[in-house]
Amino acid sequence: MQSGPSSRSSSAASPRPAPAADGGHGRTVWTLGLGAFGLAFSLTTTAAYLPPLLGRFTDSTTLIALVLAAEGLFALTLPLVIGPWSDGFHTPLGRRRPFMLVALGPICFCLALLAFMPNLWTTALLVCAFFFAYYVYEPPYRGLYPDLLPDRIYGRAQSVQHVLRGAALGAALIGGGALFHVWEAWPFLVAAIVVTAACSAPVLFVREDGGHGRVFEGVGAYVRHSWRLFRRERDVRRFLLANTAWEGTFAGARTFVVLYLTVGLGQPLGTTTAVLAAVAGGYVVAAVASGWLGDRFGLARVIFAASFLYGAGLLAGGFAHEWHRWFLPVIFLVAIAGGAVMTLSWGLLFKLMPTADRGAISGLATTTKGIGLITGPLLAGASIDLLAPVLEDTRGYAALWPILGVPILLAIPLVARLRAAEAAADASAADGDAGGLQREGPEPFS
Repeated sequence: MQSGPSSRSSSAASPRPAPAADGGHGRTVWTLGLGAFGLAFSLTTTAAYLPPLLGRFTDSTTLIALVLAAEGLFALTLPLVIGPWSDGFHTPLGRRRPFMLVALGPICFCLALLAFMPNLWTTALLVCAFFFAYYVYEPPYRGLYPDLLPDRIYGRAQSVQHVLRGAALGAALIGGGALFHVWEAWPFLVAAIVVTAACSAPVLFVREDGGHGRVFEGVGAYVRHSWRLFRRERDVRRFLLANTAWEGTFAGARTFVVLYLTVGLGQPLGTTTAVLAAVAGGYVVAAVASGWLGDRFGLARVIFAASFLYGAGLLAGGFAHEWHRWFLPVIFLVAIAGGAVMTLSWGLLFKLMPTADRGAISGLATTTKGIGLITGPLLAGASIDLLAPVLEDTRGYAALWPILGVPILLAIPLVARLRAAEAAADASAADGDAGGLQREGPEPFS
């Protein structure tokens, strides 16, 4: 069956990463991880400190929410083109990195100028330009991981990535808050410098094959190819459905957690800071531990086990009507479970995706993130508004956690089916490595 535009050249353009000394792969893992640090730093700064800026121009929370929700539209559409386009892009710089390089300038420019816009509409336009550049960078960046790393370290690579993401979240929230109180522009100016430096690292310091195909085959061709992949690859399709649930829950929690604490439970800033610290701490613990566990026991198996605690913990949050200090260790444990799911999810996808279509499937996965970015906050917000008359103690916010927990639990059967698919992918990779060693002889390790 014809698989689409990138299939004609992808076998040459997507070689399996050669065996290398652990130190060599280690450097690549950390260099790639810096891209995730930059992406997370940029989105955290925007999500946390853009609403107060927009509040200077409008009292409408709906308008502010619509500006931030624009991210979902770009995540929903751009990756369907950028991902498969990067599969067949032929330049001396490589296939993925040209897209990433082109996006760096607009990302820096938009972040640096956000705080200086004179009205709501120019700010909204600049935010949309930032989101456009962000989703030009992300799908090719995701595609670099399976291009450059062997299957056996996908779990550890995602651990490194999410440790750096956790560090970016903490630095942007805590450091950005201090900077914001000094001058409203400081978080965005610092973010412009930090994000550009971090996201430049994968462009400058990794090497990739240049690709061997046509440069551009048309937007329609890439969209059709992405749709064919979605229909053809059953296991990838299951992952994408589960990923929509995971991303929707994450987006809904990120949007409303502070309001839940301050409005729903009436807690002061100190409690909010303690809860966010517990969440960030759990996320980092998960990032450190889950990669080793995933590589040892299977990524899907660890996601499957963690999903029970993650989903059940979110459901239990709906029973809280007042704050208790003993919530903090519970939140910490649930954050570990949620962090494990989010850390290992892309590593699992890397194992499931066909070699010929890594960019296209990375684009599809980023598209499901866009669906989650739109549906998660909207469903959570609508539920809070609808149930406010019933859940008067928390002004409706008690509905938030059950609404976000149900998708996690519904994704568990999909993950259960992917355990067998991962085992088959591991066996196939092991056979391929063994065949390569028989043909070429043993590779020396230092």
